[in-house]
Amino acid sequence: MLRTWMILFWSLATAPVYSQISEFWFYLPTNLLVEENVQQCEALLERAAKAGYTHCLITDSKFCRLGEMPERYFQHVERLKKFAQQVKIELVPAVFPIGYSNDLLYADPNLIESMPVQNLGMTVRAGLAEVDEPTVRLKSPDFESGGWDWKDEVVQLVDGVARVENPQGKVARIVQRVTLKPFHQYHLSLRVRTNDFRGVPEVKVIAGDRILNHDYLKVAPSQDWKVHHVVFNSLEHSEAGLYLGCWDGRTGTLEWDDVQLRVEPFVNLTRRPGCPLTVVDSAGRVLTEGKDFEPLIDPLLGTQPYAGFYTVYHEPLKLRTKGLADGTKLRVSYYHGVTVHDDQANICPSEAATIELLQSHARAVHKLWNANRYWMSHDEIRVYNWCDACQRRKMTSGEMLADNVATCVKILREIAPEVRIYVWSDMFDPYHNAKDNYYLARGTFEGSWEGLDPSVAIAPWYREAREQTLPFFAERGHRQIIAGFYDSPVSQVDAWIEAAKKVSGVEAIMYTTWERDYSQLESFLERVRTQLRR
Repeated sequence: MLRTWMILFWSLATAPVYSQISEFWFYLPTNLLVEENVQQCEALLERAAKAGYTHCLITDSKFCRLGEMPERYFQHVERLKKFAQQVKIELVPAVFPIGYSNDLLYADPNLIESMPVQNLGMTVRAGLAEVDEPTVRLKSPDFESGGWDWKDEVVQLVDGVARVENPQGKVARIVQRVTLKPFHQYHLSLRVRTNDFRGVPEVKVIAGDRILNHDYLKVAPSQDWKVHHVVFNSLEHSEAGLYLGCWDGRTGTLEWDDVQLRVEPFVNLTRRPGCPLTVVDSAGRVLTEGKDFEPLIDPLLGTQPYAGFYTVYHEPLKLRTKGLADGTKLRVSYYHGVTVHDDQANICPSEAATIELLQSHARAVHKLWNANRYWMSHDEIRVYNWCDACQRRKMTSGEMLADNVATCVKILREIAPEVRIYVWSDMFDPYHNAKDNYYLARGTFEGSWEGLDPSVAIAPWYREAREQTLPFFAERGHRQIIAGFYDSPVSQVDAWIEAAKKVSGVEAIMYTTWERDYSQLESFLERVRTQLRR
């Protein structure tokens, strides 16, 4: 029996490793301005090197504003570069945060991709332009019995309040249809109270098969009555379903009250060449800013809590007219910034200023790192192709993204001709996010992959589609690096490796953590090596 076990052990130890995968990466987001973080990075690099990792994808929001960093930041980078060389791990810096663009937008918050408001009716009264018919009439904002179109059984209407208690996983929604005007900006406010509630309270405005809002309400598990805000653009829709509820509630109490919905212009008003503001009177005369009305510039756009981050709602600007008689009818068109989930904002791909910003960003990062490889951060691009700068190009979102990623590749190669380039897969994968009506993108992302030449390596990460994704990019001639782990059991990598063995060009695998959980760093690579030997 001992001899049998020894033979089995020797066969496993000497079995050839799957020949394609020869690089082992891990993902490291950090802030190198802080001395303690540099020490933690060094400790992690040392651990990773001992385990057998070869490369580290490193990202830092400061990469987008290197011109403002103190000298100690650059000293920290040089220190980390030297340490990585000592432990023989290659650092690969991230560039071009397209999709999660807040750090780039630090330089110019007006470059946020923005949605159009068209022909908003306003009337001058005492020098102020006021919205015609601003209030959307709700059937029962105070949740009187029978006032809403329908509700789930777990939702109770008590004393004018919608209440959910201990839903135990049941969907808890109360819904009514609302009438909208196409391409108008709406503001919904409501009060929410919770008591030890386990779940995520949400408001969803659904028109056809599209959800018009995606920002989180950020309700605490326990809070007294508090006002929360939702801002959305109706797009081409004239009606929608207004859903209040919770889709994953477990225990505790959730209450809704005082729902109000109104047209409210100029929230996160965007001003740039591709986002014109137009004010026209009833005679068709285009009014002049500064002459017929005071300049409209939102000082709070993209400044809270700091530059590049946007509030869902803040007190909007007022259109103050000059010399216009009371009762003057106006038609106003403008653009406003839109965010998703936890303040995620995307940068407009079509403004000349965006391309200039990407160029300066890439030059600064390469000057600092002088790396042989860079990782383009195109990922989950959720607002796209709405502003005038984009629509004038008459391209689909897929064509526009193909052009953008090709431009980014060109920028890198002009700076470093021999550089190796990587990119996340999702926005170029027809089995993932390169599809129709993705979040608040206009039209389809189909064909986005045409902007990637075969020399760009792809990082697939959507495990549900791996059997389709890996062959798709392999057939296009791309090298691939599997983005695994994703804060899940390490065993999930088994299926990735089995799928990778069926195609050519899979050269690497990465321990990818969004929660900065490195507790499984060694066991993940051990699991990978075991599976590769099978």
